[in-house]
Amino acid sequence: MSPRHHIRDELLAAYATGDLAEGWSLAVATHLALCPGCRGRLAKFEAAAGDMLEKIEPSEQSVDASWQDIRQRLSGQISSDRKPSGSVPSLKADKPRHDYVLPAPLRNYVGADADQLKWKSLGRGAYQVLVPTGDEETSVRLLRIPAGKPVPEHGHGGRELTLVLSGSFSDVTGRFSRGDLEDADETLEHKPVAGDEEDCICLAVTDAPLRFKSRLLRLVQPMLGI
Repeated sequence: MSPRHHIRDELLAAYATGDLAEGWSLAVATHLALCPGCRGRLAKFEAAAGDMLEKIEPSEQSVDASWQDIRQRLSGQISSDRKPSGSVPSLKADKPRHDYVLPAPLRNYVGADADQLKWKSLGRGAYQVLVPTGDEETSVRLLRIPAGKPVPEHGHGGRELTLVLSGSFSDVTGRFSRGDLEDADETLEHKPVAGDEEDCICLAVTDAPLRFKSRLLRLVQPMLGI
C-alpha cells in the first residue's frame, strides 16, 4: 500500500537541488524508496532544476562534493563505516530476508537491517539507534516504540521529520503507517501511540531538542540525547 503522508514540495525541491542538510536528505531519500508517487514528483523537480542550470553560465566550480558524497552513499556507491554490533532484543524473525524493514538508503547508512542493529534502551520498552551524519544541523535516530504504547507527550523546539518503517502510530494529526512521513514544527504538541499490531520503528530527524511535558523526562533528556 502506498503512503498517505508525503514530502512537502519545499523539502522535495531542496532535495532535488542538493540544498538540504544530510539528515533531512536521509529522511527524504528513505521516504522516496517507499513512495512511487513522490519519486514521480521528484523527477519533475529535477527536470526543472536541470532547465535552470542550463540557463546559468558555466563556471570552473564543480558540483558540491558533499552533496555528491551524500547521493552516492544513499545509493550504496560508498561503503559505510558504521557496522552493526549485535542486537538487543531481536525483532520477530517472521519475514524473509529480502523483505527488509529499512529501505536501501537507510541500510547503506547504518550497515544492516533493523534486526542486526544494537538498540539502546530508552526505558519503558522503547529503544533507539543513533545515526551519525556529517552535518551539524540535524540529529538522526531510529526509534522503536512497543506496540500499543505511547511516546511521552511533547512539543518541538524546531522541525522534526518522522518516517514510519514498520508498524504504525497515531496522534492528533492522524494515523501513520509504513512509508508515511510526519512533518512537525513548533506548533505541534502530541502524544503519538504505537499501533497494537506490532512495534513501531521510525526514522526521526530533528534540528532541536523535543519539549517534554514531564519534568522527570526533562531532567534525564540530556542523558537520552533526545
